[in-house]
Amino acid sequence: MMDNLRAAANHVVLKIILALIILSFILTGVGNYLIGGSGDYAAKVNGQVIDRAQLEQAFQSERSRMQQQLGDQFSALAGNEGYMQQLRQQVLSQMIDKVLLDQYAKKLGLTVSDEQVKNAIRKEPYFQTDGQFDNAKYLDLINRSGFSPENYAQSMRQQLVSQQVVQGFGSSDIIPPSEAQAMVALMLQERDVRLATIDLKALQAKQTVSDDELKAYYEQNKNSFIAPERVKVSYILLDASAMQDKETATEAEIGAYYDQHQSSYGQPERKKYSIIQLKTEAEAKAVLEELKSGADFVALAKEKSTDIISSRNGGAMDWMEPDTTPDEIKQANLAEKGQLSGVVKSSVGYLVVRLDDIKPALVKPLSEVHDAIAKQVKQEKAVDAYYALQQKVSEAATSDNESLASAEQAAGSKAAQTEWFTRESVPDALNFKPVVQSIFDGSLIGENGAPGSNSDVITVDGDRAFVIRVMGHQPEGIESFDKVKDRVVEMVKRNKALQEAKLQGEKLLVELKQGKGDEAMQAAGLSFGSVQKMTRAGEDSQLIETVFSLPHPQDGKAVYGMSQDRQDNVVLIALDTVRPGTLPEDEMKAFVGKMEQNAAGVTFDSLLATLRKEATIKMGAAEQQPQ
Repeated sequence: MMDNLRAAANHVVLKIILALIILSFILTGVGNYLIGGSGDYAAKVNGQVIDRAQLEQAFQSERSRMQQQLGDQFSALAGNEGYMQQLRQQVLSQMIDKVLLDQYAKKLGLTVSDEQVKNAIRKEPYFQTDGQFDNAKYLDLINRSGFSPENYAQSMRQQLVSQQVVQGFGSSDIIPPSEAQAMVALMLQERDVRLATIDLKALQAKQTVSDDELKAYYEQNKNSFIAPERVKVSYILLDASAMQDKETATEAEIGAYYDQHQSSYGQPERKKYSIIQLKTEAEAKAVLEELKSGADFVALAKEKSTDIISSRNGGAMDWMEPDTTPDEIKQANLAEKGQLSGVVKSSVGYLVVRLDDIKPALVKPLSEVHDAIAKQVKQEKAVDAYYALQQKVSEAATSDNESLASAEQAAGSKAAQTEWFTRESVPDALNFKPVVQSIFDGSLIGENGAPGSNSDVITVDGDRAFVIRVMGHQPEGIESFDKVKDRVVEMVKRNKALQEAKLQGEKLLVELKQGKGDEAMQAAGLSFGSVQKMTRAGEDSQLIETVFSLPHPQDGKAVYGMSQDRQDNVVLIALDTVRPGTLPEDEMKAFVGKMEQNAAGVTFDSLLATLRKEATIKMGAAEQQPQ
């Protein structure tokens, strides 16, 4: 098995593929995580049981992790039964791989201690601040990724065991410098080309088609003309903000609101205290006697108070409102400026408190806040009216399910009508997730396109609500030839133009290769453009693939080829020069390191494949998939 794994890791084609991936790592950076009874089992691996409870726990953990990462996007995935079943199978597959690796590691006598796991986590750069392990950052990052400390440590332990397993294959993953240089020369190669483009649109405009050609194409490609599900609806909108404009606020209502909420329109009484904090009651009594004998409060606070912050200021504290005053100070019951408390017991020792100053409560006069209160009163009345109207409209829509007439009467407004629309073209006025779900989930749709039933009130954004009635429904189906004829005409013309362009290009390519291309190109009204440099990293993948598949030019003579660009235009290629790629020395070292890491990855994947092949794996009844 060891020899087979080394052969897999050292295969030249695999290394070329790996190297292409590695280079993208260097240029862009890549981060990844290694995720990792009774008769009612999920799987048995060489007799070792993975029970259903373990699978469910792992599946829910992965589901929670994805939900945290994807947010609202995960809801669409979670609603796809096929996708969730696939995710479940993926989790089970990972659990089987883990058992296989654990079993293989035990055969090799490999172990990882708790201390090794801790050290590996502490060395992870993601969890460090200024070169030191940051426990808060560690907990924050793993929690946001859907891990607990326990299962992240388990993941790290598995990663360390896996590294030990792969390291057991010796030096098979060391990349010789000559091989690395050859990889760089190949991957970063640059090619100078000139291009001549046969314009597909120009040829398409010249094509003619017959009815027989159009109908034949339609019959052969009916599945390309699927009409999506469509509906048209009537709806009543209830808008709380619009209702506010209809409400009024009387002077009596404004005055009553002001009286009930005066604390919101001013500042309560504030008091400023000074304290001397002491450790024992005896010390506090002694200080109190000194103060009563005329000693200076500020001097004593600085000399004897154990409260570090206030003592610097001679015991003085900030202004306090009733809600922010500590209970110990409230219990002193100081009401006059300059008044001293007795000895006050507190959670930090004993206090002597002095009331230094008082600012009485301030309340803005009604005249200053009149308009703001009027707005608030109207808003609250509108909200009350809005919820009362919701209830009234809901009852009307439910009791009269044959139309929206009763609901319209209850709402005091006419229902709006839409044109036909699909799930992808919902009118802006209705484009809210709860509304769209209600329209297309089937519960409101009548039979054979007839009007359906009324919805209940659907609330969105807290201040708007809808009652919906589907007035017409067209299920998904193949569109008739007459409806799609114009599209069919364009498709047939495009296909004929493409065939003509390819035929013309192939003829010109033959002439170019035979050295007779100048006259042929001139006759076709084509010419090669200026020289442009191409690398493998370009966006026009089909054209780039063709350019880099052409042989190297010899003796200064261009090499010719033919391809298509992203617009499907046929492109003739003249390849003039090929230059090998290079990397600076520091980047070359990083490149070699990544090559060795990924070669080890291929070895590891080969190991897993071999372990699976040699293992006896039995799936539980509920986990078996139809073949």
